[in-house]
Formats: sequence, C-alpha cells, structure tokens
Amino acid sequence: MRAIVRTASELCITVGTLIVLFVAYVLFWTGVRADGAMHDQIDQLHRQWAQGGVRSSDAPERQTVVVKKPAPYHYGRAFAIMYIPRLGSRWNKPVLEGTGRDVLAKGLAHYRGTARLGGKGNFAVAGHRRTYGDPLKDFPELRPGDAVVLTDGTTWFTYRIDKGPYRTVPTDIGVIDPVPRESGYTRSGRYLTLTTCDPEWGHSHRLIVWAHLDSTQPVEAGEPKALRR
Repeated sequence: MRAIVRTASELCITVGTLIVLFVAYVLFWTGVRADGAMHDQIDQLHRQWAQGGVRSSDAPERQTVVVKKPAPYHYGRAFAIMYIPRLGSRWNKPVLEGTGRDVLAKGLAHYRGTARLGGKGNFAVAGHRRTYGDPLKDFPELRPGDAVVLTDGTTWFTYRIDKGPYRTVPTDIGVIDPVPRESGYTRSGRYLTLTTCDPEWGHSHRLIVWAHLDSTQPVEAGEPKALRR
C-alpha cells in the first residue's frame, strides 16, 4: 500500500512539474522567441528599404533618380511597421502577410484578401493578445481618436480609430468586410481593422477596433505628428 501511495505521489509531482514547465514555456520562452523574431523582421525591413531604390533609365547621365515601387505582399514576409502611441512610445510591431500560426508568432498578421495598406477598402490586421510577445496585451485601452500609424518604407499612413473595442465572436467574419457592418461606416473608404482575442488568456471572443485613413506623408518629410513626442 505504501508503495502505491509513493508511486502516486511521485506521479503527481512529475505531472505538476511538467505543467509548471509548460506554463513557463508559454509565458516566458514563446515571448522571448517572439520578441527576437519581431526585432529581426523590423531590422530586415529597414535593410530592405535602405536598398530599395532603382536608377531611372530616363534620367540624365549624372543624375540619379530613385524610384520606389510598391512591393508585393508575400505570405509570411513583413511589409510594414505599425506604431500605436496609446500602447507606449516604444511600441512598434512588424506587419506580415497571412494569418497562419507561423506568421502570428513573428508579429502582426494581415488578413489575405483585404485591402493593401492605405488602399481602398479595409486593411485588416490581427495579433495575439497574450503569448508570443503579448503584442496586443493592452488592446482594451484603445479609444476613438487614437492614432494607428504605419509605414511601408516610402509613406507614413496615419489612421484614426472611430469605434471600439467592440466584442464579438470568432465566426463574425463580417468585421473585416470592405465596409464592416458594425463599424458605423456607411460607404466605401480607406479603413483599418485590428482584431485580437478576448478574454486576455482565452480565445472565445474577439475584440475589434475600426479606423479610417486620416493622412499620409512621404517618409522624407519625417515622422507624422502623431508620433512626435
């Protein structure tokens, strides 16, 4: 009988240890890896943008004209950086194409098939609330009027939040429609949708904010007013 009790106790200790290790992996190690991956994505973007110009064949021989072409979006690759001042002066995350698990582990994810950044329609982006670096941990703090700023290396795009956070269920895919039903928008425009999980450590629901494109400016003009501190 004592041997059975001892074996059961050892089994409970082993199971408890495995649970603790799993929780530590989810809370700590995935965050470390995700932070590193996001920094790598941003560094790659900056290097890509620095080398992105081409010489115009129509330019005079001694004059160099840099023509920056819009890059296509490729699954799993970053194409923009997002800044949300409300979430902190140092908050910036890469935006990658596609919403697979492998993509969401590296940053924010653009819903394939929705509008391009700054384009007509609804530019829709998802991100983890918790784990994998907790990119949208403070999502509920967002308010109407807050700025969401993005750059693709050539242009700054400043969006202004109009509605949210709005709570819905994962099957409510209408939140990323070109004109989302619950957004308050009544006609086509240039919109941004951000989505994340709710509750904080669950995924039974989604939190949504909607924004409209407020202004754009070339990167040569410096940071937009929304980012100046």
